[in-house]
Amino acid sequence: MTAPADAWPGQGLGLPESGRGSLAAPGRRVAALTVDWLACSLVSFAFFDYNPVVTLGIFVLEQVLLIATLGGSFGHVLLGMRVHRTVDGATPPAPLAALVRAVLVGLFVPALLPGGDGRQLHDKAAGTLLLRR
Repeated sequence: MTAPADAWPGQGLGLPESGRGSLAAPGRRVAALTVDWLACSLVSFAFFDYNPVVTLGIFVLEQVLLIATLGGSFGHVLLGMRVHRTVDGATPPAPLAALVRAVLVGLFVPALLPGGDGRQLHDKAAGTLLLRR
């Protein structure tokens, strides 16, 4: 089943086309990911001689802790986004969902794969949505 030509990402989920509550655009997602990675890289550089494994660990830890407690990472907050649960729209998502999402983002490849309804694969697997605030 294909979506109509005029459909927007998130329409099938009942989300608005733009503005508050709409799915975050890919460019905004990439910018938030970049902000988060740079922040974690600075911490790694300052305290761990920029060890790549430690940097990745800091990144995943930052994602899990901030998404599970505040509903968004540094980059999400800075760029006006928030992670919500798909089931009930509540934020923040449960810690397990935040962990699944963070590990898949840390693997990077799932973050680039579309999930079919405007969400990326890591959000589908975790049962989350990244929405504009």
